[in-house]
Amino acid sequence: MEIKQKIKADVYEILKENIDIEDIVVEYPKDRSMGDYAVPCFVFAKKLRNSPVNIANDIKEKIEVDNYEKVETVSGYLNFFVEKEELTAYVLNKVTSEKENYGKSDIGNNKTVVVDYSAPNIAKPFGVGHLRSTAIGQAIINILKKTGHETIGVNHLGDWGTQFGKLICAYKRWGNEAEVRENPIKELTKLYVLFHEKAEEDPTLEDEGRAYFKALENGDKEAYELWKWFRDESLKEFQKTYDLLGINKFDSYNGEAFYNDKMDEVISEIEEKGLLKKDAGAYIVDLEDMPPALIKKKDGATLYITRDLATAFYRKKTYNFDEAVYVVGNEQSLHFKQLKAVINKMGYNFADDMHHVNFGMVLQGGKKMSTRKGKTVKLHDVLVEAKEMAKSYIKEDNNIDVEEVSRQVGIGAVIYNDLKNYRINDIEFNLEDILKFEGETGPYVQYTYARIMSLLNCEDNFKVDYSKVEINSYIWNLVFKLHEFNDIIVKAKLGYDPSLIAKYVMTLAQDFNRFYGNCKINDGNDNDKAFKREVSYAVAVVLKEGLRLLNIDAPEKM
Repeated sequence: MEIKQKIKADVYEILKENIDIEDIVVEYPKDRSMGDYAVPCFVFAKKLRNSPVNIANDIKEKIEVDNYEKVETVSGYLNFFVEKEELTAYVLNKVTSEKENYGKSDIGNNKTVVVDYSAPNIAKPFGVGHLRSTAIGQAIINILKKTGHETIGVNHLGDWGTQFGKLICAYKRWGNEAEVRENPIKELTKLYVLFHEKAEEDPTLEDEGRAYFKALENGDKEAYELWKWFRDESLKEFQKTYDLLGINKFDSYNGEAFYNDKMDEVISEIEEKGLLKKDAGAYIVDLEDMPPALIKKKDGATLYITRDLATAFYRKKTYNFDEAVYVVGNEQSLHFKQLKAVINKMGYNFADDMHHVNFGMVLQGGKKMSTRKGKTVKLHDVLVEAKEMAKSYIKEDNNIDVEEVSRQVGIGAVIYNDLKNYRINDIEFNLEDILKFEGETGPYVQYTYARIMSLLNCEDNFKVDYSKVEINSYIWNLVFKLHEFNDIIVKAKLGYDPSLIAKYVMTLAQDFNRFYGNCKINDGNDNDKAFKREVSYAVAVVLKEGLRLLNIDAPEKM
């Protein structure tokens, strides 16, 4: 029962001589007392040469009102109230029969989407700042799969660039092999920070660092072996964090270094097409309405955009993607505009299928974290701390695996705090606040799910005569919210916006708790009790699936 499509079809049948079906928008009124669905008639005014109020009234007079509970007009809006009993039976039967498949769609038509996300920098801590790309990217992967897409998850490691020349320089000057082998990331980070401290006193160190990176690019054996060692140790460390986050694997770990031997071909093509220009010794591509793209520095070293060009062409050739998504911070917006512009100038239209899914920073005390100043907070340490703090909220019970539930709650709290915010906004990170069981937190949603499962004792077989039940406002809010689930998932996919699902599960949990507080679930005759329990079960199913899309577990006991 696709009610929105039905409303659109009914309105189109009346207006089809003058408007296109795409002109008809069916939306949810902000005030549910005004209607379950609304069609704004303002968009029809120009084509129909009439006022929105008159148009709404005309449609109301001609529409088959028997198809709905009632149809009303208010200030140019056509408001539809649907039959409660019919929709309630439909939604509850659908949720209880489809379970975790509820809300699934095939809008993706098996199209392939490459999702580039997480991408920590090797030889540096996996900082809290990288949580955003990781959490948003994994949620997008889950949403894409739910909407019928094939996905390729790529961890485009930051394993190339001038910083590795600086690190090699620092290791050669001040490093101790035994200390690095004992605690690689800690020691390498110390060396990286030390390099920048020393470079402030002696600027020639910057030139030395660039020279080491150039040697690395040219295949110098010693530089390469040091780099590979740094990379291997980093991946081992990163996996501990991914294990805590419940991310088993990526489809590819090809980072920037993988494309080192694939850049010349792209640069040659740019040159052959007359796009490469020399500017003060460097090589650029002029672009309209934005600064030129710097392809090669005057010393011959490549840049991020050079490698990202090689990356884009490799992925298109290898995966033949329909869309390529880059989950990368706001500060790289110009970079991706330039990247797409260069590909377009080269004559390839697949650049239009590349999307920069940008996001804001993680702040502490209103300030950005910085590896360079030695202030990065390791994400692994934060996740372990969140897990330990969550233990104090978990009931001591022989039937509860405290270690596992505290992991689910602690890690879920961190992920939810990230995803509940619209991604382009900066977020403030405060572990005590995000672990609270009240307010808009992950534990609040998880506890609501656990409460329902405890109430039902895993019952999922209900026999209800819907013609004999009372559908009060609390139940109707829940039923209608459940009915919206598919729409929310589709909107989240189209906008690459997991916060829509995070907000959805929060309001669903809040609506359930209002229902629970005002309706005694186990009161009434058998049919009434079965009905209220079925509503509760349906909410639990959707809460669990919504959390799963966010990559958050739903413990049955807390």
